[in-house]
Amino acid sequence: MSTDFDVIVIGAGPGGEAAAARLIKGGLRVALAERELIGGECAYWACIPSKTLLRPPEARAEADGAAGLERPGLDWPGVRDYRDYMIRHLDDSGQVTGYRDKGATVLKDTARIIGRDPWRVQVGDRRLSAEHVVVATGSEAVRPPIAGLDQVEVWTNREATTLREIPGRVAMIGGSAVGVELGWFLARMGSRVTVIQRGPSLLDREEPRLGELVADRLTKDGIDVRVGRQADAARRDGDHTVLDLDDGTSVETDVVVLGTGRRPRTDGLGLADVGVETDARGALPVDDHCQAAEGLWAVGDVTGTALFTHVALYQARVAADTILGTTRRATYTAVPRVVFAQPEIAAVGLTGAQAREKGINVATSELDLAASLARPWTYETDPAGTLGLIADRDRRVLIGAWAIAPMAGEWIHQAALAIRAQLPIDTLLDTVAQFPTYSEAYLAAAERLDL
Repeated sequence: MSTDFDVIVIGAGPGGEAAAARLIKGGLRVALAERELIGGECAYWACIPSKTLLRPPEARAEADGAAGLERPGLDWPGVRDYRDYMIRHLDDSGQVTGYRDKGATVLKDTARIIGRDPWRVQVGDRRLSAEHVVVATGSEAVRPPIAGLDQVEVWTNREATTLREIPGRVAMIGGSAVGVELGWFLARMGSRVTVIQRGPSLLDREEPRLGELVADRLTKDGIDVRVGRQADAARRDGDHTVLDLDDGTSVETDVVVLGTGRRPRTDGLGLADVGVETDARGALPVDDHCQAAEGLWAVGDVTGTALFTHVALYQARVAADTILGTTRRATYTAVPRVVFAQPEIAAVGLTGAQAREKGINVATSELDLAASLARPWTYETDPAGTLGLIADRDRRVLIGAWAIAPMAGEWIHQAALAIRAQLPIDTLLDTVAQFPTYSEAYLAAAERLDL
């Protein structure tokens, strides 16, 4: 049966864009449907604005720690203007023109799947058909069920990363990557910040030791860190917002910022109407080719698998190449996870607890970088940093790593490659690392593994 297009891509965030670009390059007829802005959450309200905002206070802190440098000034209007430039002033007209120039049909409206065999999609007042549909609708911020939250000023990541003025007081609910990054940024910009984390530690999907080190660094930056606590209610008290916590204490604030996770965005797609089920989280489950049903594919946060931009880009390559005839399989054994605080926080692979749950005979090591390397001392006058390794004692391979140190988000990829390629520990022990670098830490930490 003839169709209007070879592929309809629903959602033009990083995953949708990457899939569409690859499919267009492969010569297919592509329609791209996006209800908001082409570039998605990452480009306008998450990765790009947050990392742009984080860099100036990071550079200022680095200057503070370097010998012989005066502390530079911090110009908030200048920071804000560059953030606006980086998010294209929330204008995607250039992206729309770019895709149309490449031959794609771009539709700026809400899409709904209305049939299959072939797939049929309603986009605004247009009905399209295609052999393949790629769902890349991303995720949305979770709003916790806190009594009275709708009566006070609340920011999600969208309001926080597009803010115009720095608030005097901030209560950050959630100690995940979003909570740590935004909490650190706002504190460095002058806000009085309280981070409220329901779990037993910050970044509680990582090693508990890493969460402990992160909490210590945030506390030294003047942030009030409260773990094992949750907000029961929010209320107004004159000019203040008050959060009542479950231990009987309260926090006064000007704004509540939510860092309580994200949920896949599948509502309104019409999946159930065409016989495609989502899971309990609302995610669209896919196989290792990123296929949800014959001719139906999904990439990025909507799959519920490792909600990171880099995973969306990876899945887009897998799905697009498979559609184009080169079958690929996705594997997630070595996906790096970075929190862009100062210093950076990075991890990859399994935690020790996850490895033990899988029955792995675990060996671990922890390295104080300042006590073991020269590079921290050439980098800053009061150095600190830690690297942790997790290994499979029986197979003698690395299965996990974590670090809190300058530029950790860059050199964590050595561990990611070692885990992905299952490099023997003996190969790591025989590595020659440039002196002086942070990468030397892998040899020193590997030598401490009890294998």
